[in-house]
Amino acid sequence: MAPSGVSNQSRKTRPVVADLYELIDALDRRVPHLEREGEHRIAQEAAALRRKAEDRIAEIEQPARSND
Repeated sequence: MAPSGVSNQSRKTRPVVADLYELIDALDRRVPHLEREGEHRIAQEAAALRRKAEDRIAEIEQPARSND
């Protein structure tokens, strides 16, 4: 049985959210070397991936907040 105030869904999504935050941290640590060929595209794709991770975190956490 889940502790009061914690749904089974929120317990299942915690590892996913933690992984998404870890991904964001790794993307933030990466330093683009724009003088290298193809690096501009890599930097753009990394920024897009970061935004998608943030959006997914918001989607996952939103239902948890509305159940509080």
